[in-house]
Amino acid sequence: MKTRAAVAVAAGKPLEIMEVNLEGPREGEVLVEIKATGICHTDDFTLSGADPEGIFPAILGHEGAGVVVDVGPGVTSVRKGDHVIPLYTPECRQCPSCLSRKTNLCTAIRATQGQGLMPDGTSRFSVGGERLFHYMGCSTFSNFTVLPEIAVAKVHPDAPFDKICYIGCGVTTGIGAVINTAKVEIGSTAIVFGLGGIGLNVIQGLRLAGADMIIGVDINNAKKEWGERFGMTHFVNPKEVEGELVPYLIDLTKRGADTIGGADYTFDCTGNVTVMRQALESAHRGWGESIIIGVAGAGEEISTRPFQLVTGRVWKGTAFGGARGRTDVPKIVDWYMEGKIEIDPMITHTLTLDEINKGFDLMRQGESIRSVVVF
Repeated sequence: MKTRAAVAVAAGKPLEIMEVNLEGPREGEVLVEIKATGICHTDDFTLSGADPEGIFPAILGHEGAGVVVDVGPGVTSVRKGDHVIPLYTPECRQCPSCLSRKTNLCTAIRATQGQGLMPDGTSRFSVGGERLFHYMGCSTFSNFTVLPEIAVAKVHPDAPFDKICYIGCGVTTGIGAVINTAKVEIGSTAIVFGLGGIGLNVIQGLRLAGADMIIGVDINNAKKEWGERFGMTHFVNPKEVEGELVPYLIDLTKRGADTIGGADYTFDCTGNVTVMRQALESAHRGWGESIIIGVAGAGEEISTRPFQLVTGRVWKGTAFGGARGRTDVPKIVDWYMEGKIEIDPMITHTLTLDEINKGFDLMRQGESIRSVVVF
């Protein structure tokens, strides 16, 4: 079949809108009509050429929502007409990782997914006889895409596609980092570094978890109003702080008889390795946990003095907010439908596929929280 898609022909170049060929689903696969897809920083990270796993030409996009239009042999968990969210972190429920219940990092299709291929080692996309690679197992910048059955989550049929597509990455990653990875307790203090789409959802997750003090850190003062809208209690612009940022934050978090200071939990949502260090060192001595969410560029490394860890601070990473896709994503969609979480205000721009490069520009310029392409 034919489908319209935004193709990343090479690193650093704008996406090209074209008609491509898409082969139907094979055994254990699902054909999905993508109704809406978000434009995420991770897509831009790959498009820039900084992603060590970036492969071209490819159809990017991993934050989508749509309808199942066909299924291959052996598919039992979804059927035609089901509303689904593609999962870049699948959930097979059979591999050692899934069975461990200690991680959401399913390994069932990791090898081929990282190569831009389907589990059988082939691609379903092509143009002019040339193979196009899949992206993060999703390729939601195509009006139609094929995914493994274990990489789709069946969701509430009344949920609006142009809002719940954001749950395919940003919402789940931010809220999940709080609930699944950090397991934040009621009354905790927290610092969130970077108030973009992920950071705002971390703040929203902290509010849900009952955090008492929620400090947002961003160099853009326009983010203050956004942070407060979702539950932030204090805002800090590092450019306006006299002296070093870390001592300032530690002093800000001192409460009552606690003369040491530091947050119970800190979250890096920037992908900047310097900020990652600041986040760790702003965590409380003895028990503070710092969660890395942002993705750094190829070859970059994090560092700190061993003293910071020896004295009880913990550095943790999280992928997809520790969420088990097929199990947890439908629940988060239900939270949205029940009004427990907000998504609508974060969708600041709605675009057509032909305008997708404009969405990347808005993101790079800091003028959007999330742009969504509606097919």
